[in-house]
Amino acid sequence: MSAQQSNKTPDVVVRGSARSFRQEVVAGKYNLVADEPVSSGGGDAGPDPYDYLLTSLGVCTSMTIGLYARRRQMPLENITVSLSHSRIYAIDCEECETKEGMLDRIDVEVELTGPLSAEQHAKLMEIAAKCPVHRTLTSEINIRLRPAQKLPAS
Repeated sequence: MSAQQSNKTPDVVVRGSARSFRQEVVAGKYNLVADEPVSSGGGDAGPDPYDYLLTSLGVCTSMTIGLYARRRQMPLENITVSLSHSRIYAIDCEECETKEGMLDRIDVEVELTGPLSAEQHAKLMEIAAKCPVHRTLTSEINIRLRPAQKLPAS
């Protein structure tokens, strides 16, 4: 077992029955529910996996903008981040390196309110793209999937 796999407590644990899409999520001291909409065969008991992905990016974007504005004492009052996910043909994406097949696209719209100068607004929009989740999603991601380690019966 490598040092990275040693007895580290998981950040998130997801449990569900094989009989439905509904999942119970434990993130630290918080309990959440995930599900699929009825139209996809779920029970619509909570957000779907892509809703959680967009939530993560939106929350991080808003927090990063707010932190920067507070540190720089900018007159920012409110932040609204609206997100959507879609699949597009790579050939239709001018700024994308990949030119074949389908790509995931996340559209992020940021609304900033308060008496900001044009320069402050532009700087906060630049900072929005530097939130840690944005950087994670646009970097190479290595996901290691492995079976859970069973403890020997005593």
